[in-house]
Amino acid sequence: MKLRIQDDSLRLRLTRPEVERLASEGRVESVTHIALGQALRYVLRTAAAEGIRASFEATTLTVSLPSGWVEGWPEDERVGFEGTQDVGDGRTLALLVEKDFQCLHRDAEEPDAFPNPLAADAK
Repeated sequence: MKLRIQDDSLRLRLTRPEVERLASEGRVESVTHIALGQALRYVLRTAAAEGIRASFEATTLTVSLPSGWVEGWPEDERVGFEGTQDVGDGRTLALLVEKDFQCLHRDAEEPDAFPNPLAADAK
């Protein structure tokens, strides 16, 4: 699972196996080790929620999606889910969770990425 943070936005990109695991088990987790004994853990999970939400406690960033949103997601054409969250002080956090598509313009090995829907146009 890839995490992109830019200003007040978070984007998670999931490979095909991760999307399948989220749909079947309700949770995907990754860890980035930063220094000895220090790591950033990021979790995407399903929950009884009305929309996409994020929280940050200790060293864990958790993004939650309503359970019903991921039903059938591995097989269907939906690219992802997005929403916003008021974080106070007049600020809004933009949240995006999406399938990780293969790159169109480089020859990288990406066996677990979804085929890019624009690949036919790039040839």
